[in-house]
Amino acid sequence: MTKPRKEQLAEGVTLWLGDCRDVLPSLSTVDVVVTDPPYPNNANLFLDGIQAARDICKAIDCDHWIVFWTEIEAPPVPEPLCAVHIWYRTNTNRPDNYEAIFEFCRDGRKRASRVMPWCVIAPGLTGIIASGHPTEKHVGLMRGLVERTDGLVLDPFMGSGTTGVACANLDRQFIGVEREPKYFDIACRRISDALKRPRLPFEQPRKIEQGTLAL
Repeated sequence: MTKPRKEQLAEGVTLWLGDCRDVLPSLSTVDVVVTDPPYPNNANLFLDGIQAARDICKAIDCDHWIVFWTEIEAPPVPEPLCAVHIWYRTNTNRPDNYEAIFEFCRDGRKRASRVMPWCVIAPGLTGIIASGHPTEKHVGLMRGLVERTDGLVLDPFMGSGTTGVACANLDRQFIGVEREPKYFDIACRRISDALKRPRLPFEQPRKIEQGTLAL
């Protein structure tokens, strides 16, 4: 088993190359998980990562979650479901094409569910240069999700790093984990580029009482 590798891109911005199940026990508390993990699908994408996604959803002790998942079931996050958002994929060949995004919060308080119209980032579908990741998300979409949260953001399935780019744009602390070296390198470059713009000091994470992350 390859030991996870850590890259500290800036104060409060840490990326890990490795399996998230190996990385997470070494981390302390986080305030929110915002992630697009492998989930059951008919596109045969990242099927070998679905069990890892289920394991992580059950294992992390965190107050607030925002998770992309299949609409035929909810991700196994052990916190109350407080909203279900729709990513309306505006540039696909179906005018009603969407993806479900589940939001959970320990306080159980209902949040407003939103329809979020953003294009799919893929060669031939947008004028935006695609990273090469097959499920890359629009930065505007991820920014809108991160803005619903407070504090330190964790993405245990970082992919090409769009959640981290959104956090950099918002001056938010971020931890990302990705097991594929190709996508990890892309994420490092994209987030590093986003961090080069003039930035304000990071906000302080919320103080929450919870133990270390453990599987």
